[in-house]
Amino acid sequence: MHTSKDPLHGVTLEKILEALIAHYGWAEMARRIEIRCFMFEPSITSSLRFLRRTPWARAKVEELYREMVTSM
Repeated sequence: MHTSKDPLHGVTLEKILEALIAHYGWAEMARRIEIRCFMFEPSITSSLRFLRRTPWARAKVEELYREMVTSM
């Protein structure tokens, strides 16, 4: 059986976002990645909508998740 070393393998964007919010909170997320959906009235729904349409923002979120997972 082959297991991937990529922490993103098999993890949905929603699960990534939920894990980051649980770990950092919205305020720290907004500080680390300056996007409006984290700064003003943040919600999972609005953030997912934005991240799915915005590749550069999604890449930043995925990179922060990788950093979080590897530092644990």
